[in-house]
Amino acid sequence: MSAVTWKVEIDPGLCIASGSCPAIAPELFALDGPRARAVREEIPEDERALDAAEVCPAMAITVRDASGQVIGPLS
Repeated sequence: MSAVTWKVEIDPGLCIASGSCPAIAPELFALDGPRARAVREEIPEDERALDAAEVCPAMAITVRDASGQVIGPLS
């Protein structure tokens, strides 16, 4: 049985590199010059990815479940 994975996307047109995502989950996000990036596009289920999506001031992070449905941010 394979592990359930989520897909993490950061919209480079919205990202302002605030640093909030790597501060919450440094294993999942990194700052890369003027933008943040996901360390890996697919990750195991990790609530910190949802937390990062919720606190992103630019709302640049999208988290999708295995079926492709958006699960974060909720707002």
